[in-house]
Amino acid sequence: MSIVFTREAVACFRFVDCGFDPATGVARLAYAFDDGPELVETVTVPGAPFVLEGARAEAATQALRLLHLVAGVSYYKAAVPGDIRIDGYGIDDGTATLLEEVYLHGLGEFAYRNGLDLHGRIRFPRSARPKEGARRADGGSLAENPRAHALVAIGGGKDSLVSIEALRAAGIEQTVAWIGGSQLIRACAERTGLPTLNIGRQLAPELFEYNRQGAYNGHIPVTAINSAILAFAAVLLGAGQVVFSNERSASYGSIIEGTGEVNHQWSKGWAFEQAFAAHLARHVAADLRYYSLLRPLSELAVARQFARIDRYDAWFSSCNRNFHLLGERPTSRWCGVCPKCHFVFLALAPFMPKPRLVGILGRNLLDDPAQIPGYDALMEYRDHKPFECVGEARESRAAMAALAARPEWREDAVVARFRSVILPQLAGDDLEIASLLVPDEEHGIPDAVWSRLRAYFAA
Repeated sequence: MSIVFTREAVACFRFVDCGFDPATGVARLAYAFDDGPELVETVTVPGAPFVLEGARAEAATQALRLLHLVAGVSYYKAAVPGDIRIDGYGIDDGTATLLEEVYLHGLGEFAYRNGLDLHGRIRFPRSARPKEGARRADGGSLAENPRAHALVAIGGGKDSLVSIEALRAAGIEQTVAWIGGSQLIRACAERTGLPTLNIGRQLAPELFEYNRQGAYNGHIPVTAINSAILAFAAVLLGAGQVVFSNERSASYGSIIEGTGEVNHQWSKGWAFEQAFAAHLARHVAADLRYYSLLRPLSELAVARQFARIDRYDAWFSSCNRNFHLLGERPTSRWCGVCPKCHFVFLALAPFMPKPRLVGILGRNLLDDPAQIPGYDALMEYRDHKPFECVGEARESRAAMAALAARPEWREDAVVARFRSVILPQLAGDDLEIASLLVPDEEHGIPDAVWSRLRAYFAA
């Protein structure tokens, strides 16, 4: 039977049900629009069969429901109806508030590009009493064991590799985990020499058919979904920490004239991290810690850390075109024309010998006049910050100013143009890199971990 989807006719989005089979490790997440067919997503966690009893069984149920609710954003966005219903279980006010924030801000870029105003539209039903607090799920208390096993998200780029090497230096046991079938990420993960966990995620196939029939489409808060998946996996596997690698720059979005701030990477930001970590501790497991190890660092500070490691030069890629679900992918690890390629090249340049950096990306992006508009956007010069996971404009300006003073870079086309056209307009601005390399004290890293790594990151 053919599926007919008319987004304007949809009145309600339903969270139908969710379930988990411990014997196979497969979680089933079901959704629907109105009384239409079920949209079923599956998440498969390796390691089955799982034994879930007592507090861990309760934690797994709560983590599964959270995953069900957060992952629903992939489907809700197809029609953004004003009515949201949850079948089978209820949520309290705190959970509903968290979800409304995730959907509203996580769909910020999506709403902007589709000309939608979601403020006041996203309302989750509150029908349960507040929880008194979650019990421990025996994942290993950090207070009792600073080496409590960490499940570390790896994305194939420089950031997660910096976290992995920092945790290794601190002597913290870790498993590197990723979601989906990326061979690039697998190769990076295997290169670490650490235990790996590849979690499967299969979207409901009907969603792609809905897209072909005119469903709303666009950017979603992928990090929020991945966070919920890894939190669920951590409960199943008995890991005490879920670690991401989102730096402090992720908290700052693009300033759009007439719209305000739109943050492409909102679910990588500090506001989401705080809210999600608090929810896990209260509703899922009191001994499960969720945090970003790079929160105290700027993008430039992360780049400096990565430049000290050379074992991943031929393996990593921060080019997001490698990770698109659909569409053309670059034949090499770097496309060389997207904002991520632009920024990573610029961020690494002050800390890495020029031949090494050019060898990593395959060419010198800063000696190509065609790249000038892309770098202007990174510096917010006559353009806004790109909708990508890139650093703040002040970081790009500081990195470019540093290169403008170095003989090996100053005559390259993009740098020379910056030196003659943009730099004179920045007189009086603080363009020193040093101040951007100081770790910030605003973060959620447990004391038992940060005490081991503060000096490592500051060095």
